[in-house]
Amino acid sequence: MSEVCVLSGNANKELAEKICSFLDIPLADVLCGRFSEGEIRVQILSNVRGKDVFIVQSTCSPTNDNLMELLILIDAARRASAKRVTAVIPFYGYARQDRKDQPRVPITAKLVANLITSAGADRVLCMDLHASQIQGFFDIPVDHLYAINVLCEHFEKMSMKNIVVVSPDVGGIRMARAYAKRLGAGLAIIDKRRMSPEETEVMNILGKVKGRNAVLVDDIVATGGSLTEAIEALKEAGVDKVFAAVSHGVLSGPAIDRMAECKALEELVITDSIPLSAKGRKVSKIHQLTVAPLLAEAIKRIHNEQSISCLFEVNR
Repeated sequence: MSEVCVLSGNANKELAEKICSFLDIPLADVLCGRFSEGEIRVQILSNVRGKDVFIVQSTCSPTNDNLMELLILIDAARRASAKRVTAVIPFYGYARQDRKDQPRVPITAKLVANLITSAGADRVLCMDLHASQIQGFFDIPVDHLYAINVLCEHFEKMSMKNIVVVSPDVGGIRMARAYAKRLGAGLAIIDKRRMSPEETEVMNILGKVKGRNAVLVDDIVATGGSLTEAIEALKEAGVDKVFAAVSHGVLSGPAIDRMAECKALEELVITDSIPLSAKGRKVSKIHQLTVAPLLAEAIKRIHNEQSISCLFEVNR
């Protein structure tokens, strides 16, 4: 791995350090700060000439700052004569704006893909995109990983019985089915109506949930409004215990308070694709798992020109 160089911006340096620990290489030295007027200042202090460079940067909050850091880091690595530049984006911001669902709105997920490509990235490594079709927004290779094995291993260690996996909406059925297959569980779906980007109304619960332990699975929890409403609906339907497994813990606005105050929620399990705030770490119901081994293995395989299809498979 001597020809591999891992860089990081300010978005999730802790995850980048964990990845380097698994790869047994040091994290490259990068200056990533601000000029007095707020412009982003980047300088790669380590030598990357002729190396296979992987830039670890989630485009989480502050989204625009972290996205701009990623673009500038890509450009800096390319101009420093890196052999290949891979953007490792554990959480892809703007992914929810993947289509025109209203008049006169942009497809921002495509715009971001164009920016990353134009900046000089040769390929992208990402995880649990909000919409799988975003892979097609890029004109460069995209490797799309899933956190299902990491999350399911946590629930398997709990040795729960009589589990039902619940999809929070019709669009998440495919993901929920994969979780149900891995856990050997039943499957249920929440039929809801979206009132606004942050507010939903539960209409029906499709499937047998009464007296069972529910695992509510989703890719993103932002303000937590939809999640807590779904949890309350499941509890009213007679569910014994409710757990939530979410790939990306955005946890913006009142989300952390909502999780702490939701009596029906036993545990919210998220990954470290997004750093958990100090406030979030104090909430005992929020449990964070690392995806560093998964990303490290993918980086190793990409560098060695090996297939990474085995990382897409659901371990049984």
